This record gives sequence, C-alpha cells and structure tokens, in this order.
Amino acid sequence: MGLVACTTDTPEAQLRQRFDDMQAAAEEGRVGDFMDGVSRDFSGDGGMDHAALHNLLKMHTLANARIGATTGPLDVRVDGESASVAFHVLLTGGNGRLLPGQASTYEVTTAWHREDGDWRVYHAQWEDAR
Repeated sequence: MGLVACTTDTPEAQLRQRFDDMQAAAEEGRVGDFMDGVSRDFSGDGGMDHAALHNLLKMHTLANARIGATTGPLDVRVDGESASVAFHVLLTGGNGRLLPGQASTYEVTTAWHREDGDWRVYHAQWEDAR
C-alpha cells in the first residue's frame, strides 16, 4: 500500500494527473476547471495569452454539444520544478450524434512549471498533424 502512495506522489505522476484532469474538464465543458491548470502568464502560438485561451475554449464549449480530445502517449520530461509534455491529439466537436461534425489532429508541445505547489502549463505550441 505504501509503495502505491509513493508512486503517485512523483512529480511525473502529479503532472500526468493534472493533464488528465484538464483533458476531462475540456471534454466536459468545464472551462474554469481546465483554466485552473493554466498559468496566468500563459503564451501560445499566434500570440495567444491566458484570456485568449479561455475565450477559445468557451467558444468551442458553446458551439459544440460534445467535445472530444483523444491524446496519444504523453512524452513527459520533468526537470525539477519545470517540465514538458508532448503529445498528438485528435480534437472533435459536434452536436452529440454518432459522428462528430468536425475533427482536427495536432502535434502539441507544452511547457509546465510549479506555481504554489501545483503544475500549470505556461506555454504551448501546436502544428497541424495532417
């Protein structure tokens, strides 16, 4: 029992859990919960900042009855209080019927650091994986 507790307390395990929680929040339309994992000093492709990311997620949540985010294996690298997570993602959106109305695939690289003891993403870059 003690070995299991120790394993889940590793920085990598904590980061993977944060990532999973954020993915679930995005798919369930809980934008605020997703944004809890995003640093206030976030920057992304095209000059995206924290507010722009929030607005983008909110827009997709309002425009789609169902959102999906299917990731491939995570390449997690932790270096002290900083980390990176790279992954392939299939994003889908639609009205909740059998097939999604839209789908896009991306290669994503994210940079993370600890803020107040929690992992938060502070940078992301992505490119179309077609």
